[in-house]
Amino acid sequence: MPRNRPSEVRAAAALRPRPQGAASAINGLSSSASSEIARLERTRNYLRTGDVGNAVRLWKNHVRRPTRELRHYYEFGDVHDFCCGSPVEARDLLDIVISAMSPRSARELRAIIGRLDDQLEF
Repeated sequence: MPRNRPSEVRAAAALRPRPQGAASAINGLSSSASSEIARLERTRNYLRTGDVGNAVRLWKNHVRRPTRELRHYYEFGDVHDFCCGSPVEARDLLDIVISAMSPRSARELRAIIGRLDDQLEF
């Protein structure tokens, strides 16, 4: 059996479809909930691959900010919302995704978001 040349192998590898973007990796979610989020990101026109994971990351970073920064954010806003994403919009997106999920998976994601919401204080 003849051996494939390395250039032929590389050319064939370039033709294979690759997944677009990174999958949402959220600590504490079961594999079934993660696969449901991946399915929602593929099938819903308002979501892209990785949007839910990015929304959780934005909300987690926002909740862990010091109280004085949170007060300043809610009074004056943030100039980085345009480029880096708004944590308030990310939290709204998480509510929309939770309502689109099955009850069991939604309960898991709601528990994670609920723990983050409990950390938010003024």
